[in-house]
Amino acid sequence: MADGLSLIPASVLRNLADKLYEKRKNAALEIEGIVKQLALAGEHEKISAVINLLTVDFACSPQANQRKGGLIGLAAATVGLAAEAAQHLEQIVPPVLNSFTDHDGRVRYYACEALYNIAKVVRGDFIFFFNKIFDALCKLSADADPNVQSAAHLLDRLIKDIVTESDQFSIEEFIPLLRERMNVLNPYVRQFLVGWITVLDSVPDIDMLGFLPDFLDGLFNMLSDSSHEIRQQADSALSEFLQEIKNSPNVDYGRMAEILVQRAGSSDEFTRLTAITWINEFVKLGGEQLVPYYADILGAILPCISDKEEKIRVVARETNEELRAIRADPADGFNIDAILSIARRELTSEWEATRIEALHWISALLARYRSEVISYLNHTFDSLLNALSDSSNEVVLLALEVHACIAEDNKNFWRLVGLLVRNFQNDRVLLERRGALIVRRLCVLLDAERVYRQFSLNLEQEEDLDFASVMVQALNLILLTSSELAELRGLVKLSLVQSSGQDLFVSLYSSWCHSPMATISLCLLAQAYNHASSVIQSLREEDINAKFLVQLDKLIRLLETPIFAYLRLQLLEPGKYTWLLKTLYGLLMMLPQQSAAFKILRTRLKTVPSYSCIEQLKGTSSENPYSQILQFSEDNRNRYAANVANVYNAIDFPSRLQQFEQMQHKHRMHSKSKLQSRNSTPSIASQEINISEESRPPSPLPEIMRPPKSWNNLRQLKP
Repeated sequence: MADGLSLIPASVLRNLADKLYEKRKNAALEIEGIVKQLALAGEHEKISAVINLLTVDFACSPQANQRKGGLIGLAAATVGLAAEAAQHLEQIVPPVLNSFTDHDGRVRYYACEALYNIAKVVRGDFIFFFNKIFDALCKLSADADPNVQSAAHLLDRLIKDIVTESDQFSIEEFIPLLRERMNVLNPYVRQFLVGWITVLDSVPDIDMLGFLPDFLDGLFNMLSDSSHEIRQQADSALSEFLQEIKNSPNVDYGRMAEILVQRAGSSDEFTRLTAITWINEFVKLGGEQLVPYYADILGAILPCISDKEEKIRVVARETNEELRAIRADPADGFNIDAILSIARRELTSEWEATRIEALHWISALLARYRSEVISYLNHTFDSLLNALSDSSNEVVLLALEVHACIAEDNKNFWRLVGLLVRNFQNDRVLLERRGALIVRRLCVLLDAERVYRQFSLNLEQEEDLDFASVMVQALNLILLTSSELAELRGLVKLSLVQSSGQDLFVSLYSSWCHSPMATISLCLLAQAYNHASSVIQSLREEDINAKFLVQLDKLIRLLETPIFAYLRLQLLEPGKYTWLLKTLYGLLMMLPQQSAAFKILRTRLKTVPSYSCIEQLKGTSSENPYSQILQFSEDNRNRYAANVANVYNAIDFPSRLQQFEQMQHKHRMHSKSKLQSRNSTPSIASQEINISEESRPPSPLPEIMRPPKSWNNLRQLKP
């Protein structure tokens, strides 16, 4: 210390601590000259003493002016050392860096000025302190004093120049420093960081692309900054990196894909658009590297397909198509279960477009990896069944296509029909609103006869008799009205002349017995008029209730549709179709005379040719029931009649009638049991008001059983 004082005149030291800048500057020039002479003489110990004096007595002094003098003195000493400065930098630089945190803004300003002058002298040797200098500049970039910010900016530009021309800069040591600061929110710091990323990326010898995953998330975070300038700078940097990725053969897609997936869900539109654009390019370029990340990528794409921003939707759809077109092998890490999990999750999305694409993915996976998808079916089936209750018809139709694809084998077909029956039972609204659509579409996709036979088999064994009746009525109405089931209706019409029609009739009959009107409808369709009449005759008083009359009303109206045109034409030959007449008159006798259905059917029967219908009915009891079949040529008549007789006998109508009566007996017992149960636990309201069970309004009917407006006062009418 004494050596330092002896080397610098007292007047110089006094001026170095003066409050006037000019005096401090002149003192610094004196110190520069002294140090230069000592350097020429090789007196490095004395130079160290001078630097130590400037550090301890001035740069670290409690007095602000002395600290300012110490900083300018250290810069002057460096200038004096010139080429010899490198060996003294460890003494010179630390006190200057410490001054960057000084509470006095002017001291911080002079610290920037001093370090700028030091850096100009030592250039490349300065790299040794780069990390500490970078940390200090990062803080100064957000300094409250604009003058300090300006000085730090000038110093920053010089340091960038030094780094870009240096061959000693270590990007490996710098990246952790950069990564730690990428999530800072201060706009000045963000500009500072983006500036450094851009500069370093422009240096050919520095591979910033290889370290992109370390700071990519931070750049994306800046896209939502409130400052337009920062967003623009971040976007520019990202665009440059994306272009480099397109031109580079070696890119770490995996780590970056994880970041992009997160950013694709950002609340900021610009961030989502940029992320989905990157994902789009990655899907095109990534190849096998991205296989393990397909599920995550899909999870990011599907929500964006329904984005409110059109640009995002367009890119997301394109990316989705690109991803689905890639054929990956599970052996290469393609996780089918993970993809299915994403698709299942998105089936509950609030957006229709996303739900539709999720179903397309399940369908595509089934087409390519059927066995693997089937093995995960237990996790997927419930979601697919829930999709049938979707508010969108397109979603329901797609879900049915997926179900049909799954149900190609018998085991899954049986399971599908069984679960549909349970769903309809548990959710009557689904049956009412979607039942017809679901059944009709399944008949198209899986063969109508196969579908109806399986429904019938399930409903035959159904223990919930009320539901079975409603379900059979729904299936019957679909059978009688849907264009998709025209071929099936044609087969039922051949029940008395072909064995295939006979088998179908017997299969449906066993469950159609749950509903008298469905049974009668089936017989009319099969032209088994004798049996239809027998069914009508077997009905009891308790069978003819409001629900029955509602269904009868529907049937009478259906008889006027083109589907039953053949039946109306048969009325032109009352002599041949006497059992048809008896059946229709039987239906007429059950209808209230004031009802519209009664008038419709009576009007139709009045058009029957003017034979005496009563005379025709007298002889019906002794005729062969199958004598009503259309006549053929004389040569084929006997052979055809024999064939009809065989088929007719094979159906065994007496046994069918017994089967119907047994089922109706079960329904009667069930109704009585429910009535007794309600009577045994009467509600408080019914006890107080003394309402009888017969006068209490019935519970609301499903739409498929709801009466037309003309039946509003039906309860006062008697058949």
